[in-house]
Amino acid sequence: MTYSEKSDAEIVCLVDDDLSVLKSIERLLASDGLSVRGFNKPKEFLSHVQAHSVPVAILDIWMEEMSGLELRAQLSGLSPGTRVIIITGREDPVAKLTALQMGVVGFFTKPFDDDQFLNAVRGALAMHPIE
Repeated sequence: MTYSEKSDAEIVCLVDDDLSVLKSIERLLASDGLSVRGFNKPKEFLSHVQAHSVPVAILDIWMEEMSGLELRAQLSGLSPGTRVIIITGREDPVAKLTALQMGVVGFFTKPFDDDQFLNAVRGALAMHPIE
């Protein structure tokens, strides 16, 4: 089944402005049978959200255009039912606490354990939408 044949409810969106990380995580998700749509610009992702249902979004926290926390805040206004997992390359307890207070369902510091990450993504997909 191709991307266009998948329903929006089965597709995980990934936002990371580092193309090598974006491609690496896309491959990891695809290797587990998940369909993924990658974005390297947060604003392009927000445009996508306006036209598509997004059950799960994986957001990098430190991006040039806007932080993952800023993106999470904007996403909550557009799609309150989207479950969010945050990824980051830096240990930052304050950012982690803020993200968890914003209701993210997972927080992972790169490099992360692939199995734990995939389990979190699958768990987020299995959750009933939060409206």
